[in-house]
Amino acid sequence: MHRITLIPGDGIGPEVTSAAVKVIEAAGVSVEWESFVIGAEAIARYGEPLPQPLIESISRNKVALKGPVGTPIASGFASVNVALRKKFDLYANLRPVKNIPGLKTKFDNVDLVIVRENTEDLYSGLEHVVVPGVVESLKIITEKASSRIARFAFEYARKKGRSRVTAVHKANIMKLSDGLFLDCFRQVARDYPDIQSDDIIVDNACMQLVMRPEKYDVLLLENLYGDIVSDLAAGLVGGLGVVPGANIGEHGAIFEAVHGSAPDIAGKNIANPTALIKSAILMLEHINEVDAASRINKALEEQLAEGQVLTRDLGGTATTTEFTDALISRLKG
Repeated sequence: MHRITLIPGDGIGPEVTSAAVKVIEAAGVSVEWESFVIGAEAIARYGEPLPQPLIESISRNKVALKGPVGTPIASGFASVNVALRKKFDLYANLRPVKNIPGLKTKFDNVDLVIVRENTEDLYSGLEHVVVPGVVESLKIITEKASSRIARFAFEYARKKGRSRVTAVHKANIMKLSDGLFLDCFRQVARDYPDIQSDDIIVDNACMQLVMRPEKYDVLLLENLYGDIVSDLAAGLVGGLGVVPGANIGEHGAIFEAVHGSAPDIAGKNIANPTALIKSAILMLEHINEVDAASRINKALEEQLAEGQVLTRDLGGTATTTEFTDALISRLKG
């Protein structure tokens, strides 16, 4: 029996989370779920976006499955996604990006992994008003964080049989900050002679990704670049609705859909649960339920390739429930 923290999120979050939970249970994985609200609903109930009972649950269980949560733009509470990563030092953001059978895109040979440093850089939100009309944002890059995320990327590549890790940077301009990130990468690479290593400037990397994405294997990026490039890469295979995400640290991991909460379609039973189901597959692998993860992935790929029961965003007419029920039937059949 696994005890896992469940964060349904808001918008379409509860719908896609419910679908993922049903699929996991249909695969025969025994889970005791501890469910908690977050964000705006948590503020209304607890007076804070990250309630203490949720923090305590993740601390105990070390694993969480999380639906999307909306973040107010330019006002309101800070991103709970960033807050969770900081709280539990989930330093590695992992985004496998691979073509899905049956889903036609401009490229049919994409199979890469984005590894993004998750705790520092500009994305940390360390900013303040210097004087009225002038805002300063701090880009913090450290040897410790840069080295451990590089090591994570190489270890992942070795474990998954990947052959190359490419560091993405802007060290030609930010010679000290990105220069340190690149130096740490090169130092760590020496410990992995069995894996190729190289680097590329971030703007060139973006151009190459939309021209020849098959060139890349594992991409290693700082926090802000990683956030942007991981979404770009998702677009190569059909968008954020079909790619998984994980935030991993030494003492815990949170697996989540990387798309938004889509409040405009919330409650309409038309959301595509594929991204969260794929994130749940990563979670099952993480907790050593490898057989269940493999069976779910196989069933999901077969259903998508067959093209008979698809949600609207994938060109079908199925509801969230119909999509999920069809997947469960395929699993059990």
